[in-house]
Amino acid sequence: MSGRASLKLCCMVLRLNIDCYGCFRKLRRTLLNMKEIETHLIEKQQCKVSVCGRLRPSDVAINIRKKMNRRVEILEINEVEDEQTEQNQITSQ
Repeated sequence: MSGRASLKLCCMVLRLNIDCYGCFRKLRRTLLNMKEIETHLIEKQQCKVSVCGRLRPSDVAINIRKKMNRRVEILEINEVEDEQTEQNQITSQ
């Protein structure tokens, strides 16, 4: 996909109900199978999931919603500036 390279590095926090170990495993498997996610953190007690990568937040939330069949709420989205992009811009000036 050529579109993936143009996506910015972004981190987001989601809320979804993780009430049993089976749900936890299913969520972990879903996140590991998504190629655009580089890192993830599942906080079972707080029912929160943090993911980072070159992703479109709405696509990730929809994908998790389809796989888990649970309501997914986006709590926070942070776009991270790329260090490589900044260095390329500085050297090209």
